[in-house]
Amino acid sequence: MNKLTLIQSAEKALIPTFSAIDQQVKINLKKVLQAFKDHRVGTHHFSSVSGYGHDDLGRDTLDQVFAQIMGAEAAAVRVQFVSGTHAIAACLFGVLRPGDEMLAVTGAPYDTLEEVIGIRGNAQGSLTDFGITYRQLDLTQEGNIDWEALPTAVKPETKLIAIQRSCGYSWRKSLSISDIEKIINIVKQQNPDVVVFVDNCYGEFIEDKEPTNVGADLIAGSLIKNPGGTIVTAGGYIAGKAEYVEASACRLTAPGIGTTGGATFDQNRLLFQGLFLAPQMVGEAIKGTHLIAYIFDKLGYPVNPPPFIPRRDIIQGIQLGSPDKLIAFCNAIQSYSPIESYVTPIPSEMHGYESQLVMAGGTFIDGSTSEFSADGPLREPYVVFCQGGTHWTHIAIALEGIIEDFI
Repeated sequence: MNKLTLIQSAEKALIPTFSAIDQQVKINLKKVLQAFKDHRVGTHHFSSVSGYGHDDLGRDTLDQVFAQIMGAEAAAVRVQFVSGTHAIAACLFGVLRPGDEMLAVTGAPYDTLEEVIGIRGNAQGSLTDFGITYRQLDLTQEGNIDWEALPTAVKPETKLIAIQRSCGYSWRKSLSISDIEKIINIVKQQNPDVVVFVDNCYGEFIEDKEPTNVGADLIAGSLIKNPGGTIVTAGGYIAGKAEYVEASACRLTAPGIGTTGGATFDQNRLLFQGLFLAPQMVGEAIKGTHLIAYIFDKLGYPVNPPPFIPRRDIIQGIQLGSPDKLIAFCNAIQSYSPIESYVTPIPSEMHGYESQLVMAGGTFIDGSTSEFSADGPLREPYVVFCQGGTHWTHIAIALEGIIEDFI
């Protein structure tokens, strides 16, 4: 089978799947439109203040719109968050105090959180450095939540339960909203006062509910992933119960300032517009994951998740089995990128990561994983993780070139 035949067969087979995704986009877009309508968003909300950022009407309204969309009491959407990891760290330091325990119930955390927690690096300024203990409930051998151990996992000293929605750099299933709801119900039965925090990165607008709709106390994510709609230039968000949002915002700014400060530097229009575009952009990215999974499954490579399986985030993993293939794949993605297609990605160290990474990211926003990109750590079994995509047809064009090296 030649490359064009393979692409065409994939597109034909996925027509019903793509149609179902469009219906999901419609549901989420209705939710966004309703929030914009309810809070009477107008062009006057695009203006911004300078300096301390006091009385920024656009920023404050965006927080309310975002909270409604997420099914949360409150939210803080800020360009001052430098990444999703930063937003997550603000939540952890905002809620936890010396002597508390953080329990991760989805196995090992994403690489960039290891130094935040203090389980890698010199632990300077980490949770461990502040006398906060960490424990994790490992996944089963099959890569699933250990449902048998979970009912007895919460201890009296456990203050916060951490759930990582996306698979990260692991070969496991990402979590559905129903999975997250099940975890929350189990841990709340053990201790109703435990704070349930969800790393929501890559998961926004995948389903018609968010973790805060099903009982999560606090969530966080990045604006250069799903909710930024591919056009927001920087930032992150936190959402959940008002007391926890404010506590987390005090770690971003300072006690006494919390959510009341932080100029948006004339970014309000992009923040609103990106949120409006987000459901459609997520839909296009999900279509791309199905296309990639279908083709590489046909080529005989293990893929996670498999084709036709409902998506739980915008990440598609392919187990390539060798560093050379991982590098070649990323080079091919880069060559079909709109920006810096002439650049050759090479493995290198990156702050916050344990292994060398090779990354293809010819994106308009530096590091934006809501745009089509791919990366992976140079460690066995040499999995490349594809994410994002402004339109699935771009991914199809890139695949035409990529599969030449894999047929």
